[in-house]
Amino acid sequence: MGHGSSGLRRVLREVAKFGAVGGAGLLVNLLVFNVVRHLTDLPVVRASVVATVVSIVFNYIGFRYFTYRDRDKSGRTKELTLFLLFSVVGLVIENGILYAATYGFGWDSPLQSNIFKFVGIGIATLFRFWSYRSWVFKALPAREAVASAEHFLEEVEKAATRKDHSRQRAL
Repeated sequence: MGHGSSGLRRVLREVAKFGAVGGAGLLVNLLVFNVVRHLTDLPVVRASVVATVVSIVFNYIGFRYFTYRDRDKSGRTKELTLFLLFSVVGLVIENGILYAATYGFGWDSPLQSNIFKFVGIGIATLFRFWSYRSWVFKALPAREAVASAEHFLEEVEKAATRKDHSRQRAL
């Protein structure tokens, strides 16, 4: 298989890991949302924001130590700052959809709130995946590039050795 298929496998593996953490984060988000909504008097969107914040913390731990554990770990302050910045944008996307459904259309039943919370999470997840992998958890230099360079150097060394052996035989 060529370099393209290994790159595709790497991205698919990353998507699977992102999905595993994100799926667990989704469950945390929806569970906290419903618990807060039913046990407190917080309005629906505020309960959702609380749940989103809890899931952001959960997801950061999962992404840093599972999904992107092999990514650059230098500059944690910058990483965390960017993660929080993009997470807040995702929070606005997610809860903006719930806000529009609740206050714009009056869809406020528990089922409707959960549906629009879920839709908001889905749309925000697309943004988060792109931003986290592009800006927050940057890839270290590609292993393939390092392996390719090492292979090239080995070939150069072999060619030089063969050339030396040829010269020695000629003498």
